[in-house]
Amino acid sequence: MKYFLRGLCLFILFCLPTQVQAEIKAYFSPNGGCQEAVVAEINKAQKSINIAMYSFTSREIAQAVLTALERHVKVRIVLDKAQKNEHYSKSRYLISKGVDIKYHLGPGLMHNKFSVIDGQEVLTGSFNWTASAEKRNDENLLILTDKELAEKYTNQFKYLWSQSGEDGLKEVQSESKE
Repeated sequence: MKYFLRGLCLFILFCLPTQVQAEIKAYFSPNGGCQEAVVAEINKAQKSINIAMYSFTSREIAQAVLTALERHVKVRIVLDKAQKNEHYSKSRYLISKGVDIKYHLGPGLMHNKFSVIDGQEVLTGSFNWTASAEKRNDENLLILTDKELAEKYTNQFKYLWSQSGEDGLKEVQSESKE
């Protein structure tokens, strides 16, 4: 009986699914540390950063992205097509520095606001990567460390990437050669 109970306990330990809780951090703006949190997470990236962002005008976040690129982190960004001509958009600057950027070509807005870092961590919420989102708007940012969730967001990013175009890339590259 003693061996049966010991065996049953071992069976239960090895066969039952383990419940792993995601680590969750929440930030709110204005001035609630959203931008600082995004920069900190980008600075920790070691392998990859996939970004789907409606609006990206933050100088501080753009600099963190370029620093990650210098560390040989693979960076890909999908932006709403309006960012191609948006005066304050960092897209043209980032493209000129070698960041892979595509513009969403669908009929509606590419209104996502998320990033997946190293296939482990998801940054999402209403927070656009803009000065207005940091300093004036009521926004939120969630940082979720959960591999399964990151995989779902990565799949969505891959879909968006496949549905987007690089039409701005050639223009910026030719301008930087002149």
